[in-house]
Amino acid sequence: MINETAKLDVEGMYCSACVARIEKVVSKLDGVKEVSINLATETGRVTFNKKKTSIETILDRIKQIGFEASVVATDKTLDRDKEINRLTWHFILSAFLTLPLAWAMFSHFMWSEWLYIPSIFMNPFFQFIITLPIQFVIGYQFYERAWKAVKNGSMNMDVLVVLSTSAAFFYSHYVTFTTHGFLYTTESAVLFYETSAFIITFILLGRLLETKTKYKTTEALKKLYEIKTEKANLYNGTDEVLINVKELRPGNIIIVKPGEKVPIDGQVLEGNSMVDEALLTGESIPIEKNKGSEVYAGTINHNGLLKVKVTKKDSDTALSNIIKIVEEAQSLKAPIQHIADKITSMFIPIVIVIAIITFISWFFIFQPGNMSGALGKVIAVLIVACPCALGLATPTSIMVGSGRAAQYGILFKEGKYLELLGKCTYIVLDKTGTVTKGMPQVTDVFVDTMEPKQFMRLIGAVEQTSDHPVAKAIITKARSQISVLPEAKQIQNVPGYGIIAVVEGMKVVIASSTYYKMKKITIPSKASLIEQSLKSEGKTVMIVYVDGRYAGIIAVFDGIKPTSIRAVARLKQKGLPIVLLTGDHEKSGLSVARKVGIKKVYTECTPDDKVKIIREVQQKGHHVVMVGDGINDAPALTVSDIGVALGTGSDVAIESGDITIVKDDLNRLVDAIIISKKTMVNIKQNFVWAFLYNIIMIPFAMLGILVPWLAGAAMAFSSIAVVLNSLRLKRLQLD
Repeated sequence: MINETAKLDVEGMYCSACVARIEKVVSKLDGVKEVSINLATETGRVTFNKKKTSIETILDRIKQIGFEASVVATDKTLDRDKEINRLTWHFILSAFLTLPLAWAMFSHFMWSEWLYIPSIFMNPFFQFIITLPIQFVIGYQFYERAWKAVKNGSMNMDVLVVLSTSAAFFYSHYVTFTTHGFLYTTESAVLFYETSAFIITFILLGRLLETKTKYKTTEALKKLYEIKTEKANLYNGTDEVLINVKELRPGNIIIVKPGEKVPIDGQVLEGNSMVDEALLTGESIPIEKNKGSEVYAGTINHNGLLKVKVTKKDSDTALSNIIKIVEEAQSLKAPIQHIADKITSMFIPIVIVIAIITFISWFFIFQPGNMSGALGKVIAVLIVACPCALGLATPTSIMVGSGRAAQYGILFKEGKYLELLGKCTYIVLDKTGTVTKGMPQVTDVFVDTMEPKQFMRLIGAVEQTSDHPVAKAIITKARSQISVLPEAKQIQNVPGYGIIAVVEGMKVVIASSTYYKMKKITIPSKASLIEQSLKSEGKTVMIVYVDGRYAGIIAVFDGIKPTSIRAVARLKQKGLPIVLLTGDHEKSGLSVARKVGIKKVYTECTPDDKVKIIREVQQKGHHVVMVGDGINDAPALTVSDIGVALGTGSDVAIESGDITIVKDDLNRLVDAIIISKKTMVNIKQNFVWAFLYNIIMIPFAMLGILVPWLAGAAMAFSSIAVVLNSLRLKRLQLD
């Protein structure tokens, strides 16, 4: 593979302009195919040609424009804690130094004349001294990022912060040191030191609160990491050795004791226990595990000791795949995010133009020569217009929505599928393994003259040589009655019809009626009547002859999942048309469709037929969701607008799908649609808030109604409000 995809941790982003700048710069590097940066998760994905560039070159380029970047870490908890601690101390120091300025500010108001204000707090030189570290020590980070942005031909929120606070500080500095006798006065002065200090303090507070609330949106992912266990008991034939899970390889034998988490995916060799698989299925009822059962990493062994054969590497377990899918869903953009990106890329230059117009209007027209008045309004405009809320509107909702979906066992491979699923207008369902159980069971046994147990002994012996699903169903039935089956000899498979073998000297033929007609063997009328009756119910019917004489009939049926009927009813309630596709014969397909309530059915479909049907529906203007679980469903899952794979199905189907439903339950599809639609509503609410905030607040700032320090508080509040609204999805209740 020439192309490689790397996941990145990116630090130092504060608005969507930061995101746009990184994406723009990285995309221009020779060899970079695709880049996507997520503000809310502080992560990114970049796909590049290894022969033309390297990950080191990409990381260096990101650092050159003012951000810290590294290949993604397994757990960012420590980095996040450091960031919160840094912001906390910066805010505390800034607030402590701002307090005297805030106290002195009361001298400007008539209603606060009664309040005692120390004369030192009023002194311009004192105000200059305590504002200096706020502006240039604590505020150095803003200057650094703003300079790097401008140097690379772009603008971000830091540019607005630097412009506004620098204007306030340097104007105040000029007045302080150029006005005669002003340096040591204790009279109330029209200075903007407190404005600069307030803005930086409020922005730091906003970022601290935003960072804390933003990290709550990643709790679903954090919980998934916490589920993993690092140690396992390796059984070497005589003793148990505690080793790191990453050292385990397929074929190793491990011991899982009562109360322990299963460390890795495997198959039970010995033992019996109840295992809690809630993390994979969403169901709290433990599942019985015994010899041959599959167990999965992160599930909890309740009451018995299990000896397990490892079947997957740590990086390939079901849990690891869930984590990968959730990470990718949260790091890749939904299409609606590009709207916000385009707006914010134009927004900051427009704001600067508005600020210039505001200054000219007040200084030359409304209040000629009033520098302090015009400057105050310009500062307010620059601060209140920061588009932080707009940049957070989509990614925070996508993060929380996909995290909530993961808790229900619904995994979106990319954020865009979370958006697109809610727009679906047509549902296509595969039958076998999707609507039905995918495990045929013997439903009817009719024996003519032979003893029933002898009949089951003979057909069980023949079918135990076959891997066909019908054969497996017959074997299961036979072994439930007979512990030891005799050996079959001279086995002859008749593809498409059945199987022939010799058991204990008797020739046993198990085949469909078509085979006997082809061989011109007459089937008794009573057998034909039974066969027709069973076939009308959609069952697969096999007729048995022993030594050339009719012996009996056995019928097999792939039962409908108990959850399928309710799921189809819920889809219908949402007004979604449903079609059933199956490679099975017509009677079986129609029978299943009738029982679950689906009217439109296509039977005897090849994989190509399924693709053609989906494309025909798409040509009529529908957005098609295809749900399947088998290898033969992979082409249809790929060509549909949204492919939904059941996690209990084949790996090929899961890889081909855009959404994976971990639990074998179609109701999760309906839940996924609900989550998708409610997430989109949440994103639109965030957009409305972000747009209204800017549309309303900018005119207030231009008119002088919104003072600069209040503008800083309002800007911080807008971002926090968007994140808090997104967090409401964590409490999302499904129908």
